[in-house]
Amino acid sequence: MARITAERRRELPKRDFALPGKGTGKKGAGPGSYPIDTPGRARAALSRGAANASPAEDAKIKRAVARKYPSIKQKGKEARR
Repeated sequence: MARITAERRRELPKRDFALPGKGTGKKGAGPGSYPIDTPGRARAALSRGAANASPAEDAKIKRAVARKYPSIKQKGKEARR
């Protein structure tokens, strides 16, 4: 997975983030948290969300990744249904 520069991250549309911006930064609401613009970053978002996000945020990240990349398998998804 290629590294993303701060400039490129700012240019990503809001739909390429699992969580919306929180209203901080120079331009108001920043682009967001947990970029999911590539399958690799989507997998990283799942991993980082499981480790660092609240349960509600983790659920939002999982839904966003599942919506954009249905082929990415998520652990424990079947057990919760």
